[in-house]
Amino acid sequence: MKRLLLALPLLAALSACEQLGIDDPAKVAAAKEAEGKAIGSACRHAMRAIEDCYVLNPKAQKAAIYAGWREMDEYMRENKLEGVAPVVPRPGSARAKEDEAEAKPAEKPAEKASDKTAEKTPEKGGDKAKGR
Repeated sequence: MKRLLLALPLLAALSACEQLGIDDPAKVAAAKEAEGKAIGSACRHAMRAIEDCYVLNPKAQKAAIYAGWREMDEYMRENKLEGVAPVVPRPGSARAKEDEAEAKPAEKPAEKASDKTAEKTPEKGGDKAKGR
């Protein structure tokens, strides 16, 4: 009876391996496959070419992206659905470069330390107070 009581917590801990960070390789592969299909179908719905989808998602499985893209294409054709124009430009395109340029604030050159000392206020007896 004592052995059974000692074995129960051990069995409970071993059955919760996922909580310890030990992932089942089959579950990880299935999750990557599902994510790739979701990416592919989203790309098709956004009227992106399959090649663009590969470029935008280099870490995703290409076969899964293609399967999702193809399934969404069939679905959209059967239901006569129109795609949605993509908002995010393709990396490296002229529009992407323009968007990046607009997003960055104009960088001002750093002020020199000598400029700061020359602009002292009159109360502190700087050069401006003497009329220089």
